[in-house]
Amino acid sequence: MKTVGIIGSGIVGKTLAKGFMDLGYQVTIASRREEARKALAEEIPDIKTDTPDATARDNELIVFAVKGIIAKDALKNLGISNLTGKTVIDATNPISNDGAQNGVIKYFSKINHSLMEELQAMAPQANLVKAFSCVGSLHMVQPQFEQTPSMFICGDHQGAKDEVAKICKEFGWEIEDMGSVEAARAIEPLAMLWCIPGFRENRWSHAFKLLKQ
Repeated sequence: MKTVGIIGSGIVGKTLAKGFMDLGYQVTIASRREEARKALAEEIPDIKTDTPDATARDNELIVFAVKGIIAKDALKNLGISNLTGKTVIDATNPISNDGAQNGVIKYFSKINHSLMEELQAMAPQANLVKAFSCVGSLHMVQPQFEQTPSMFICGDHQGAKDEVAKICKEFGWEIEDMGSVEAARAIEPLAMLWCIPGFRENRWSHAFKLLKQ
């Protein structure tokens, strides 16, 4: 198993870190602040903590789970060269700070260009794969529904997508490969759709399923 570095110490990062640890992966979770790293170590026993750049440098598989509004700056601070040749799971969404309107969260991206495309352009030697962006953290690991839900992924490197697909299956998902990085233009807005029942009716226990004949 590859070592896993989690960039992002919020609820998504912590949820995915615990999921990887449950599967036997060696996991490091990053924070810039020493106090936060100490708190993470207390909250998640046996996890390793480190700074973001060291986490990116020293681990083989990277999970990028920061807020969309800081994603580009956070990526720069990792040291782009630290990501060369590595699979990077991109769990970000371009959610703005403007709040929701009638249950619909606002994005800062444009419909014909995704945040993932910007991140991939910034780190062309990294192999970004969009995943874990179309569901809330409560159901990211071993989701329990009547049917196995769909995890939509995309990226330009087939080997990296195959690796992430295997991981997502281990996490309890059915995989739907939507193709190249441009498909993130469709995948990222799924978080907007996913949030509407939550903000309107306080219903957060759902996931998407692609039905096929």
